[in-house]
Amino acid sequence: MPPPAPMRPLPPLHLSAPASTVDRVVDELRRALFAGEITAGTPLREQALTEAMGVSRSTVREALGVLVAEGLAEREPHRGVHVTSLEADAVHDVVTTRLVLESAGVRAWPDADPADQSAVRTALEAFVDAARSSDADPVRVTATHLALHRSVVALTGSARLLGLADAVYAEIRLALAKVDRMRQDAAQQVCNHEELVALLESGDTDATLAALRVHLEEAAESMLLALELGD
Repeated sequence: MPPPAPMRPLPPLHLSAPASTVDRVVDELRRALFAGEITAGTPLREQALTEAMGVSRSTVREALGVLVAEGLAEREPHRGVHVTSLEADAVHDVVTTRLVLESAGVRAWPDADPADQSAVRTALEAFVDAARSSDADPVRVTATHLALHRSVVALTGSARLLGLADAVYAEIRLALAKVDRMRQDAAQQVCNHEELVALLESGDTDATLAALRVHLEEAAESMLLALELGD
C-alpha cells in the first residue's frame, strides 16, 4: 500500500466559546477524517495542527487524545499520533469477530427483551434516514450504520459483549466510512439492511445467520478494496 498523502490544510477555527474549543477541534478533525480529507496512516502533528487551526498546542493535544480514545487515531511512543489504519489480516479478524458477536445477537432474538428488539428497528430507521438524506453527513451515516449492527449484539443482554463490539467497531469506523464514500449506493445499502432486519424479525434464525454471514463477507471485501489491501 502506498504511503499516505500529506495531510491537506485545515481551515482555522473561529471560536467564541473557550470551553468548547477542544470539542470544536475534535469535530473538525473527525469531519475531515470521515470525509477522506485526512487519510489512514497520516501523522497528526501537534505543531502543524496548532498553526493550521489557530488554537493552542494543548488544545490540539487534548483533541488528539479524544480521537485516540475513539479509535480514530493511534499514539505510538516516540512517533506521535497517526490516523488509524488496518492491515488485511486485521480486516479479516475484525469481520470474524463481528460474525461471532452479531450471530450471538441473532440467536438471542426469540428471548430478547422487547425493548432491545424494538431498538433494532429504531436503529434501522435512523440509518435509513441518514443514508437517504440529500446531504448525507459521512460521520452520521457511519455512526448509524454501526449503531444498527451494535443493536443486534445488544439483543444478547451482555454488557461485556457490547463492550467488545464497541472496541471492534471503533477499529473499522474510518474504513467503513471510506467504503460508504466509494460505494455511493445508499439505496442498495438501505435495502440490504432492511432485508436483514426483516429476516431477524421473522424469527427465522438460520436464514438470518446465513444472510448475516454473506453481509459481513461482502463488508470485508469492500474494506479490503477501499483500503487497497490484497488478500
